[in-house]
Amino acid sequence: MKARILVIDDEESLRFTFNEFLSEEGYTVFCAGTYHDAVEIIRAEDLDLVFADIILGEHTGIDILKEIKKRGLICPVIMITGQPNINTAADSVRLGAFDYLPKPIHQETLLRVAKIALAHNAVVQEKENYRNHLEAIFRSVTDAIITVDNQRRVIAANAAALTVCGLAPKDICGKQLDAIENSCLYDCRKILDMTLSDKKIVKEYHIECALPNKARQMLAVNSSPLTDRSGRSQGAILVIRDVTRLTFMESELKQRHSFHNIIGQSKKMREIYRLIETLADIQTTVLITGESGTGKELIAKALHYSGPRATKPMVTVNCATLVENLLESELFGHVKGAFTGAVRDKAGRFQDADSGSIFLDEIGEISPLIQLKLLRVLQEKEFERVGDAAPIKVDVRIIAATNRQLHEDVKKNSFREDLYYRLKVVEIELPPLIERLEDIPLLVKHFCEIYNKRFQKEIRGVADDAMEAFMRYAWPGNVRELEHVIERAFVFCQGKAINIDHIPPEILAFRIPKRISLTSATAESERIMRMLEKTDWNRAKSARLLGISRKTLYKKIRKYNLTRENHGN
Repeated sequence: MKARILVIDDEESLRFTFNEFLSEEGYTVFCAGTYHDAVEIIRAEDLDLVFADIILGEHTGIDILKEIKKRGLICPVIMITGQPNINTAADSVRLGAFDYLPKPIHQETLLRVAKIALAHNAVVQEKENYRNHLEAIFRSVTDAIITVDNQRRVIAANAAALTVCGLAPKDICGKQLDAIENSCLYDCRKILDMTLSDKKIVKEYHIECALPNKARQMLAVNSSPLTDRSGRSQGAILVIRDVTRLTFMESELKQRHSFHNIIGQSKKMREIYRLIETLADIQTTVLITGESGTGKELIAKALHYSGPRATKPMVTVNCATLVENLLESELFGHVKGAFTGAVRDKAGRFQDADSGSIFLDEIGEISPLIQLKLLRVLQEKEFERVGDAAPIKVDVRIIAATNRQLHEDVKKNSFREDLYYRLKVVEIELPPLIERLEDIPLLVKHFCEIYNKRFQKEIRGVADDAMEAFMRYAWPGNVRELEHVIERAFVFCQGKAINIDHIPPEILAFRIPKRISLTSATAESERIMRMLEKTDWNRAKSARLLGISRKTLYKKIRKYNLTRENHGN
């Protein structure tokens, strides 16, 4: 395109001469004799160069220069005057004039200066276009981009820095990074220091960020050195990407193999998950049964936190750890002077759990007195503190758990039948680990993730030979025992995978026996009795060693009328 040049001078002869000289060179020329005419042309036309007389009636060429700067135009201005002096020249250059020419101006000088000014303008325009393109890219990128110099002073930042980091570019550009009040920048500063000191690229460094009045977010931070063409360091650039949604999606994927931190996808565990979801909005009493180490407390938490009481308290009481009088005070509270040592009133766990849930672990260990008081809470939703006759009303969901066979205790009159059925409105029976061996790889992976963080190791998992040993072991301690085995392995493992050298010898030596033969009732009865005797009548362990479920074993015991007394006779 032809360059578009504006000539501003109150002398008509000079305007005519400039127009002739410049037009002959192929330029498009506009002429103005006053300041106001010039402003109109500046507003209407896209100009490449302006020649302006220093004196324009009541205005000056410097006013033209100011007008062009105010409008943000990239257009060189050459000042011309018939009365040159050092002050006007200095003012012109200070305000951004490209050149300053005294009259008279010869054709050769005019064309030479115009050519130089237009060439300079072309370079400036190219740089401006490049900068606009970069800014357009920066605006379209959702990652925060912050560049700093070698002194960690912010050179530039894009608009996404406000969205991701809470930092407006206009507030941080030109400032030292350490002077910016934003605690979130602490980890980013460390990453920048790594790049500035070692001149190395840092890729995908994940941090957790918590800005005031904003939800926590996961960020992936990348840092690269900035260098000039000769390779000298000019600073560094930070690119900060919000990966909260991606992290959430990965967490969701992981949760497909778990439910409220309960790990497992075996058929029995999926049935339990469905039952928990069904019970979540139904505020009924639940009894959780299963062997020690199967995860009964996790089930109780899942029931509480998946329902409408999730934001209310969940209180846990281990009934096996306290004697009767202490457990009574712990559950129901006491008043001052109720017993020796009761120096002040104390609220009980039921009061603490009001509007929420209370988890009574090892419920089978409570005394007859506590059983009676607990029955009243279930029936009347009220109780009295120790030493007080005034009833206290509570709204509490009761979740109980036991590893005992309460129906057997009911038969022995060691557990109240009415309380048993009050607790067992719905029963969730947790299977032992041996009945869900297919969940072991998921559990192992889960525990490895936990202990990698705790021990600051990078153990990828369990070798095939170790996993094979896990799959043929009976796991009398269930999931808790598996966790302890993994923790022990982490102590001894110095490599990238757990192998048989890191596993207790009893696990390596164990073999799950084949299922008992049912061809002979007498042989079956004797086999069961020998196993019961071997395990000191530990029915759960006997069932595992026989390769049958506990329910099947109980049926066989009743069928053959097997008791310790009969065996002794």
